[in-house]
Amino acid sequence: MQRKINTPAWVAGNTIYEVNLRQFTKEGTIKAFEEHLPRLKELGVGILWFMPIQPIGKKNRKGTLGSYYSISDYKKVNPEFGTIDDFKSLVKKIHDLNMKVIIDWVANHTAWDHDWTVDHPEFYSKDENGNFKAPVEDWEDVIHLDYGNPDLWDTMISDMQFWINEAGIDGFRCDMAHLVPTLFWNRARRDLDKIKPVYMLAESENFDLLEYAFDTIYNWKLMHAMNEVAAGTSHANQLGETISNEFNYLPKGASFMNFTSNHDENSWQGSAIERIHYFLEPLTVLTFLIPGMPLIYSGQEAGNYRRLKFFDKDEIEWKDDKMFELFQKLAELKGKLPNFSNKVEMRIVNSDASEKILCIALFENDAKCLFLLNLSDKAVDFYVKCQQLEGPFRNAIQQEVKTGYSCHNQFKLSAFGYLILVK
Repeated sequence: MQRKINTPAWVAGNTIYEVNLRQFTKEGTIKAFEEHLPRLKELGVGILWFMPIQPIGKKNRKGTLGSYYSISDYKKVNPEFGTIDDFKSLVKKIHDLNMKVIIDWVANHTAWDHDWTVDHPEFYSKDENGNFKAPVEDWEDVIHLDYGNPDLWDTMISDMQFWINEAGIDGFRCDMAHLVPTLFWNRARRDLDKIKPVYMLAESENFDLLEYAFDTIYNWKLMHAMNEVAAGTSHANQLGETISNEFNYLPKGASFMNFTSNHDENSWQGSAIERIHYFLEPLTVLTFLIPGMPLIYSGQEAGNYRRLKFFDKDEIEWKDDKMFELFQKLAELKGKLPNFSNKVEMRIVNSDASEKILCIALFENDAKCLFLLNLSDKAVDFYVKCQQLEGPFRNAIQQEVKTGYSCHNQFKLSAFGYLILVK
């Protein structure tokens, strides 16, 4: 498939940070969050993705505070977070730090008490009795929109345009994008780009979304494969096969978002530490260094070890942690590596310890980066099998330069260790 849209140039080499505003500070407000901006800039992230900032429905609400994804008004700010002026000020401060802003957009459903239920009941799907209905059984706090109605398309796109025009945001992360017609997203991207070039991230694995609408889709298969390695039900070579297979189908210029955690995984499946425990560091390296958009979820840089409540207040515990420095170094390295260029080739490199060691090289004419991950609980001595890996390479984490790295070297990695070599 040939893409018919271009990703904004500022996207390449950037790291996405997902902001869970409710849990980020004691106050849970936009103003309180602002104090973290210098720290996030130091961390090296370039794109801040805010979970939905709009008011949350009260009818059929789950928990005490409700789901972010049950929206009662697309063009307002949740008063628990602050005002639209607070958000506009925040966007300006983020831009002043040379970072970008995208917001979550929930196009498949609304809260039961959204104004449209009174003003535009024709926007909604109905059951056999003519009543509003939830999209799926477990989502009883929201009701399903009907994209068979062309007036809904106009209104939804107008509401998206509002946030670009009024707040100056740079794009959207679109919730459950595959549940909404691809043709709607195609038209939305066309109309949004008329205001300014936007970045569009789809919560989906569907490649058809990448042709006219989205720049990035979720790499769910990678995350599931990493979980299997950590659980001992799969090995490094099988993880490598998954990575190769996925990238073989990705259209040129499009990207995956690669992650060890996000809000859904953290709350419902367990924190990254809970799911992949000792494998966290090498697998974090993997999500950053393969082509695509790496994601950091709120609190990961502080070593958050627990699930955050989804419908209630559950403040993140901010503390110093080794993961901050690792994310920082990886984000810096990401910005220097070949990323979206059509000339970049990623190869899984064979070794004589393929069940335990995952070796990946990035080529752009010649080798630019080689990273080696020990996905086992034992130290491993091994050789790589690639005639094109000649030095000099630099150890990107420890900053030491060695000229002798080649396919003839024997490498040694400690349990769960990693080595990143760059030209």
